[in-house]
Amino acid sequence: GMNKMDVFNNMIIPQININKTGENIRRLINERGFSMKDIQRICGFSTPQSIYKWINGKSIPSIDNLVILSDMFDCTINEILAIERE
Repeated sequence: GMNKMDVFNNMIIPQININKTGENIRRLINERGFSMKDIQRICGFSTPQSIYKWINGKSIPSIDNLVILSDMFDCTINEILAIERE
């Protein structure tokens, strides 16, 4: 069997691609027919700036906001995050 070191040595570390995650968020907002204002309101932001940072690949949503978005979009968090293994 594999021991822990085998797992670590063979592990390809998953990373979040922030740009592609932003593209996913933009696409999901459009596909589901939401406005920036809708997302802003439900995430409790006073301005839409954070959402623009997400869709432009400058930042990613907090875990709390990912949970909210996945519920709004009726999808999994993994469908929002673009996870890549190099």
